[in-house]
Amino acid sequence: MKQENPQHSEVLRAEQTVHQGMLGNGLKIVTDTVPYLQSITLGIQIEAGSRDDPEQSPGLAHFIEHAIFKGTKRRSYIDIAKNIEKHGGYLDAYTTKEHTCIYLRCLLEHLEPSFDLLSDLVCDPIFPPEEIEKEKEVVIEEISSVDDTPEELIFEEFDLRSFPLHPLGKPILGTENSVEGFSDSDLKNFMRQHYVPKKMLLTATGKAGHDEIMQLADRFLGQLSETSGMLYTRQPFLQEHYTPFTVKLKKRVCQAQIVLGTAIGRHDPLYYSLMVLNSMLGNGMSSLLNLEMREKRGLAYNVYSSLTFFDDLTALNIYAGTDSNKTKISLELLHELLQSDALLNPDPEELQAAKTKLLGYHVMGQEKMTRRMSLTASDISYFGRYIEPEEKCAAIEAVTADNIAEAANRILHDAPCSTLVYKPGK
Repeated sequence: MKQENPQHSEVLRAEQTVHQGMLGNGLKIVTDTVPYLQSITLGIQIEAGSRDDPEQSPGLAHFIEHAIFKGTKRRSYIDIAKNIEKHGGYLDAYTTKEHTCIYLRCLLEHLEPSFDLLSDLVCDPIFPPEEIEKEKEVVIEEISSVDDTPEELIFEEFDLRSFPLHPLGKPILGTENSVEGFSDSDLKNFMRQHYVPKKMLLTATGKAGHDEIMQLADRFLGQLSETSGMLYTRQPFLQEHYTPFTVKLKKRVCQAQIVLGTAIGRHDPLYYSLMVLNSMLGNGMSSLLNLEMREKRGLAYNVYSSLTFFDDLTALNIYAGTDSNKTKISLELLHELLQSDALLNPDPEELQAAKTKLLGYHVMGQEKMTRRMSLTASDISYFGRYIEPEEKCAAIEAVTADNIAEAANRILHDAPCSTLVYKPGK
């Protein structure tokens, strides 16, 4: 039943540009007013990703992200495509291991019809059988594109081998067999379980004010109701779910592909320290990995590290593409860098440079509205609250050499590193 009035609304920043509200049905709303813009970015984030797929249906969360664009009770797939573009906006979506996001950008003057479209996709998809069968072929082509991209494929296999007994190991896209087997009831049951107000967050970034967004949200999303069945509980990550390994495989590749990484339990006090460590290790031209492997030794064209903060663990990965004959020396260097004084006893100037680089990334990220929207949603999802840019910057600036050393030691000692190598071969 539609809730006629929002329950409450509170200011989250002193400047009163970021507000949080909640509809009577439990749907959370965060608005970030940017007065100099003439556009607005709307996003609905659903707390459902590939780790929430049914065991027998890997890829279902991602497929639903595609399927909702195939038609609603009021619109065909052609109407959906034309509706947003005739107003000069665009519509898109993505799925991660933990979330699905449907979002659009539009001019402020077209906010109401765009809001109507976004809510229609989330509230009233009908999954026309013929269109769903065609979309299965589209997603199977997407899976094939990953299979043809060694850099993507090796990360997918790395997760599968790291978490063989946990849903985090599942490929986001699923498999050809699983996608072909999705039924109408699979899609509808998943949506009934996950596309519910208490598992959803609406973010609005741009020109519109908080009160206007709250009214539109109540009008278009207030009718959403909770599932009448059993509430879904996400399987937690335990350290024993991570299975360390070292595997070398022959693949149809031109150069060796290397991924080295580990997974440690969630540790919030080191959140910003790990971010700065990753900035030092493998983010940018001045990072340890780029300077040592590419610039000094010419071992790799592409080398970097990545850090992923899941709900209940943190994953660090290092990627490098190198000549097959240089695999051994590259792996030795990667292990050496992880245990080097550059991380365990960092130079003050290098530490400050890494922090400044990270600060620039955060500040400039606020100037891209889709990025700003996703950062807001990530804050609410991970920390349960919006974190002001000033607070993030202060936390990054406060990271010390001792903090970096502690973070590096956790990576080295909390769980063994795993290694996956693709070498050229038939």
